[in-house]
Amino acid sequence: MTPAELAAAVLSAAHAVLADRGLDRAALPERTVVERPRNPEHGDYASTLALQLSKKVGVPPRELAAELAEQLGRAPGVKSVEIAGPGFLNIRLDAAAAGQLARSIVEAGPAYGRGDALAGQRLNLEFVSSNPTGPVHIGGVRWAAVGDALSRLLRAAGAEVGTEYYFNDAGSQIDRFARSLLAAAKGEPAPEDGYGGAYIAEIATEVRNRRPDVLDLDDAAAQEVYRVEGVQLMFVEIKSSLREFGVEFDTYFNEKDLHDQGKLDQALARLREQGHVFETDGAVWLRTTDFGDDKDRVLRKSNGEWTYFAADCAYYLDKRERGFDRIVIMLGADHHGYIGRMKAMAACFGDDPDTNLEILIGQLVNLVRDGAPVRMSKRAGTVVTLEDLVDAIGIDASRYALARYSSDSPIDIDVELWTRATRDNPVYYVQYVAARTASVGRNAAEVGLTRGDADAFRPELLAHEKENELLKALAEFPAVVASAAELREPHRVARYLEGLAGAYHRFYDNCRILPRGDEEITDLHRARLWLNDATRTVIANGLYLLGVSAPERM
Repeated sequence: MTPAELAAAVLSAAHAVLADRGLDRAALPERTVVERPRNPEHGDYASTLALQLSKKVGVPPRELAAELAEQLGRAPGVKSVEIAGPGFLNIRLDAAAAGQLARSIVEAGPAYGRGDALAGQRLNLEFVSSNPTGPVHIGGVRWAAVGDALSRLLRAAGAEVGTEYYFNDAGSQIDRFARSLLAAAKGEPAPEDGYGGAYIAEIATEVRNRRPDVLDLDDAAAQEVYRVEGVQLMFVEIKSSLREFGVEFDTYFNEKDLHDQGKLDQALARLREQGHVFETDGAVWLRTTDFGDDKDRVLRKSNGEWTYFAADCAYYLDKRERGFDRIVIMLGADHHGYIGRMKAMAACFGDDPDTNLEILIGQLVNLVRDGAPVRMSKRAGTVVTLEDLVDAIGIDASRYALARYSSDSPIDIDVELWTRATRDNPVYYVQYVAARTASVGRNAAEVGLTRGDADAFRPELLAHEKENELLKALAEFPAVVASAAELREPHRVARYLEGLAGAYHRFYDNCRILPRGDEEITDLHRARLWLNDATRTVIANGLYLLGVSAPERM
């Protein structure tokens, strides 16, 4: 019995209780949840439905709980129901109902864990969005791992998600980038406010290979060539690096398109219609202080130039006009100041900032070896890049390590730990279970052990304490996925997988799956193979949500 099936049984019992009392069944929620009690001695699951319904139906909670317990106790698979405290229901399943979960998981396959908690929501998820002035640095890599995992989680929870990378290919940073490339091509030092690193010289050389005549042009024309060609080359490199890291975006959006397509003028017109635009000293302003911002924001300077904030407004409006109900933006640790102005901007458009806009802030990441920060990238000059991280610990370890911690906490990634083939390396610990369960499957086939027909599966044989512990852990996966998606916390999946791995190891050490020698194959061996394969299914599904492989051999 899955937690969802048990929750449905709880609701069915509540329907019967209210019907017996002649009460309005409209008081019942459409769905309810059952949870694991903190103390395993209190049962397999707990429900607070009696407490939730008590006031609505005018029945004391313990009295209502007693009637629910009587009804629920008749449900197939429910061994016992006890009342605790003010009206909690502590539920125990019989072994057959508990063990049946193994078959349900294997038959569901990749679908196990997916649900509809966020069904009907249409979200635009923007992450990474590094400026195309250099390789993706380690902070951006954190958002690549977390953002991609979050997009997978949101989809698994039923949401419709569009992932997006915003290229800031307009403005002063791009001008500095172009000037840096031109200086490198001429053999001159980088401008004081420019960019350094070997990659600048590499791109400058590549541009000259494409346009051998570039240095014959005057500086203004040459700089424009380096701007266009250099940004394009940087685009290609960033996309390639992310693709190799396992991160693909549905949309790559160029800031320059907002300018070229008149999107900034359209956004300004919409904001004027809403009545929040004013002009002072020749500049055009947005009165964001009306919605809690610490100061009003300039949209267009007195010299006619648009501000970055004006582009932010246009980009937000463009996303909303593409049909997204909620705009989710992941920003780095230095962007806390953006939250107030962006929320106020959404309100100026007439949106509800709490409904239509969500901003997530990620903290810093350090790569360390022997307790000291890894030296900066030779190629990038000043930062540790995506390639540096992958070269140090590999793609799977990088993605797992970055997604394993709450994104609002700074982290140090220890090279020695994350490359160690031991149980204290979290990704190795989890992937080892993926490999071990696959190995058990191969060894079973060699001795002629198969799961057999599903109808012949005898779940009641999975009665060992460690089998029950593993089944309980497997049952938690759908709720973990739903909560991780709703709370925007992929690290919950990683921590869950580590707990599941521990439960499997204890099961494996205490419950022999394969027959010894000439031992006859029994229904218990088959039942345990179902449980083994169910574990591999959940480990693989969980690792997929983190963008990490589930190897068959290690």
